[in-house]
Amino acid sequence: MRKLFIVGVLLFLGSVQVFAQNNLPPLVGPLIAVNTAAQDHIVFYDVSNSAQRSLNLGNGWLMPWDFSADGCRIIYTTSDGLALGRAYSAKLDGSDRRDLVKVTDLPADDWGVWEPQASPDGSLIAFSLLRKDTKSGKTTSHLAVVDAAGGVPSIYSVSGSEYEPRWSPDGKWLAYISFTDRVPGSDVNSTAVPTPEGQQAAAGTLLHEADLWVVSADGKTKYRLTNFPTGSVHAPRWSPDGFLISFIYSPSPNNDTFWMIGNADGAIATELSYQWSEIMDTTWFPDSASILGVARDFQKITDNTMWQVPLVGNSDTDAKQYIPDPNLSFADYPRFSADGHWLALRSEYALALVDVTSKQWSLTNLPLANTPPVWSPAGFKGESSCS
Repeated sequence: MRKLFIVGVLLFLGSVQVFAQNNLPPLVGPLIAVNTAAQDHIVFYDVSNSAQRSLNLGNGWLMPWDFSADGCRIIYTTSDGLALGRAYSAKLDGSDRRDLVKVTDLPADDWGVWEPQASPDGSLIAFSLLRKDTKSGKTTSHLAVVDAAGGVPSIYSVSGSEYEPRWSPDGKWLAYISFTDRVPGSDVNSTAVPTPEGQQAAAGTLLHEADLWVVSADGKTKYRLTNFPTGSVHAPRWSPDGFLISFIYSPSPNNDTFWMIGNADGAIATELSYQWSEIMDTTWFPDSASILGVARDFQKITDNTMWQVPLVGNSDTDAKQYIPDPNLSFADYPRFSADGHWLALRSEYALALVDVTSKQWSLTNLPLANTPPVWSPAGFKGESSCS
């Protein structure tokens, strides 16, 4: 009887929580989704009125990744400690939580989901599917897609070391990075030429490095965009017009340069900076005419600084500081709103908001974890319009 009473109380409390969520003032938007510094809640920040809504969507570390195409659902992952994460979507009040990915050929503890991204039309979700081999103890990562309603995924890659899937603005392509093992050469700018006998280097000396690839949304066409002799590519970002992909190239760890390339088989990459620095993150300006990058030790400035990187010339001298205000310190994770009017970023480990037209900025009281802010899409018409 006591157990039944406790269960009844828990069910009642759960129903009260959902009721309270549903009676909150509706969010207007545009919205910014972030996770707290403790990563135990997802918070929506409503730019229209500075209102905040905090959701506890389960135990473990919560991370928001994207919104549905209409902005009425948040797509997020949750993981408990070292366990592989799971992907879910939920309404903006936290109700109607849906499990997005189902893997039937592995035990539940041997697979997980990372960095889910909704396609522009909202029909598909791309992500990195993590698969654990219990015999070897190794975990592989595969580019995969699943229907937005959830289900069994289709795997687009088989090499087992693919990450950072990013949809093109028209939804026809996915850019991603793929790692391969390389035999190190005599210096940091070379790899070894295989011997006539085909001798392999010892496993512990192999370089595990990445290049940029693209695959069509139907999975039928795939090609490699970069082929650097050594070093790794990361942070692929499509220009809003869909013609270019920017990326960060690192000949060696923490020695980064700005690059871009067109989406065509055989395209030649363009180097935008030459002096090594530490590039924290990048995003495109809404007009596709330049890149907003955050870097330290760039142009002799040590601290994290936002730079407007031109597509022509040498950014080592031609890039300009974006908002050269020393009070906007420790900048990171810049993201433009869908309408291009706002820029959200992390500054001093809190959410900062910039009016792009006036360049005026403010620092909110919302502390952030080591994750970028996520904007609601252009299709969001306010929570009152969500079914």
